[in-house]
Amino acid sequence: MHHAVIDKWNQVLDLLQHESDINKITYKAFLEKLVPIKVVDDVVVIKADDEVSISIIQKKYLKTIMVAIHEIIGETLEIKFVLEDEPDEETGQRQSDKGKKKGKATPVDGVNEENNLNARYTFDKFVVGNNNKFANAAALAVAEAPAEAYNPLFIYGGVGLGKTHLMHSIAHFILNENNDMKVLYVSSEKFTNELINSIRSDKNEEFRQKYRNIDVLLVDDIQFIAGKERTQEEFFHTFNTLYEAKKQIIISSDRPPKEIETLEERLRSRFEWGLIADIQAPDFETRMAILKNKAEIENLQFPDDVLQYVASNIKSNIRELEGAVNKIVAYSKLIHLGYDMITREIAEVALKDLISPQDTDKITPELILDMVAEHFGISFADITSKKRPREISNPRQIAMYLCRKLTDASLPKIGELIGKRDHTTILHGYEKINADLKVDASLRNTIDILTKKITGK
Repeated sequence: MHHAVIDKWNQVLDLLQHESDINKITYKAFLEKLVPIKVVDDVVVIKADDEVSISIIQKKYLKTIMVAIHEIIGETLEIKFVLEDEPDEETGQRQSDKGKKKGKATPVDGVNEENNLNARYTFDKFVVGNNNKFANAAALAVAEAPAEAYNPLFIYGGVGLGKTHLMHSIAHFILNENNDMKVLYVSSEKFTNELINSIRSDKNEEFRQKYRNIDVLLVDDIQFIAGKERTQEEFFHTFNTLYEAKKQIIISSDRPPKEIETLEERLRSRFEWGLIADIQAPDFETRMAILKNKAEIENLQFPDDVLQYVASNIKSNIRELEGAVNKIVAYSKLIHLGYDMITREIAEVALKDLISPQDTDKITPELILDMVAEHFGISFADITSKKRPREISNPRQIAMYLCRKLTDASLPKIGELIGKRDHTTILHGYEKINADLKVDASLRNTIDILTKKITGK
C-alpha cells in the first residue's frame, strides 16, 4: 500500500500545483522535480535537487506535501529528503529536467525606472543548468521569503554569467507578490556616485533615507567599493541598519568576499553571514539550452548544427553566446537570407571575428566530454558524476580513453575534469577500453565515429 505514493505521485504533484496556496514559480522551482524513491517504515524517501530546496521545503511546505499525500493515498507518511547524487540512488537515471526554465513572466516590457529593473530579467527567462542551479534555488528562496531564508545573499561569478539577471528576477518576484514592499536595485557605482553627490550638496540625510528606509536592497558588483573608504563606511552603516531591521540584502560580485582585495574586514565578515552562491561558466548542455531559449523567444529557426557550432566554440559567458546569435541574425539580414536558410558555413562567416579557425581545430578534454555525452544521449554532468550504471560508466571510460588519446592533458588534469577522480582511475579506464578494442568490433566502430566527430576528419 505504501508504494501507492510512488505510483500516484503525479496526482500528488497535480494537487499541489492546482489546489494548494503554492504559487506557480514556487511549485516549478521546488516541488515539480521532487521524485519519491522508496517507502520504508511509513517514511517516503523523496529526492530533491539541492540542499537549498530541501531547506525551503522543510521549513514551508512539508505539511502541505504530507496533506496532499494523505488526500491521494489515504495514509499519513513521514517524509525524508535526499539529494539527487546520494549513494542510495540505484537506477542511476537522471530525474531532474536539466536546463528547464523557471517561473512566470512579468507582463511588462522594457525597464522599470522606479526600481532600476529590466523587465526581461525574470526567473522564467533564466536558463537553469548545473552551473547555476544552486544560485537560482537560493535566489528563489530569498524571493519567496525576504529576510527569512538567507540574509544577506551573496552571488558571485564571472562577467556575463547571469548574476544581474538573477538579482532582477528576485526583485520582480517580490514586487509581483507584494506591491507594497520597497525594493531598490542599484549598482555599487551608482551607490558611490549618489553618495558623492549627497556630500557635495549637503544631502546626506536624504541619501540615507533612500537606502535605509526600504525592505529589499540589491547591490550589483559590490567589488567596486573596495578601496573607497567613505563608500565602505556608508555601506557598512546601511548594511547594519537594514540587517538589524530584518530587511533583505542581496549582493553580487565577480569573486567571493574573501578574494575582494582592499575590502574592509568588517564588511567582508558581514557578507559571509548569510549564504554565498556561485555561478560557473555554462557547460555545453546549458549553452545549447540558452541558445535554444533565445531562438524561441525571438522566433528564430536555426538548425541544430548552427547552434552546436556556437555552443562548442563560445564557452566563456552567456552574453557572448547571445551576442553571437545577434551577429548571425544581423549578417543574414545583410545578405537578405531567411533565418531558415542559415547554415553552419554562413554562421562561420558571420562569426569569423569571434571564432578563429584555430579555435575550432583545438581539441580539449571538455570538448571530448561534450561530444561523448551528446553521442550517448546523456549529460556532461552524468559523465562527471559518481553514478555507476553501465549506460553512464561505459561512456565515461570511453571519454577517459579519448581524452588520453587525443589530447596532451595529464592524467591528473583529466581526472580533475571527470568528477575529481584519481589519476589511477583514469589510467584504468584508458587501459580497459584499449584492451576491449582488440576484441569488440562494435566498440571500435563507436570510437571511430567519435574520433571523426571530435577531430572533424
